[in-house]
Amino acid sequence: MNLGDTLKKVREAKGLSQKELAGLLDMPQPQYSRIEGGKTDPSFTTISKIANALNVSLSELFRADEIFDDVNTYDKTLIEKLQHLDSLNEDEKKSIYTLIDSLITKKKLKDNLQNLANL
Repeated sequence: MNLGDTLKKVREAKGLSQKELAGLLDMPQPQYSRIEGGKTDPSFTTISKIANALNVSLSELFRADEIFDDVNTYDKTLIEKLQHLDSLNEDEKKSIYTLIDSLITKKKLKDNLQNLANL
């Protein structure tokens, strides 16, 4: 896999558009698109900035095939999905936990209302 394909895979796994990532890099989106499209070779400094913006190390970036392989598939086991949580930053983790708490609260509320309706 070439660098552009790797960057695209990681960017998509992180849920970012090219425009969003380019904004984090303070780089025009067309310039980032050329990097991802393999039309230009970025400097080491640029690759390092991209890795930082994606919140991955350079070594993770170059091992993206194994790290980000099928990250978004539905059939991953719960353990595999939970292992990926460790790679998130604190704000991302808080967002996930808030979402989970909200869904659990919603389910409990729905069940309680259903029980009341059955009385």
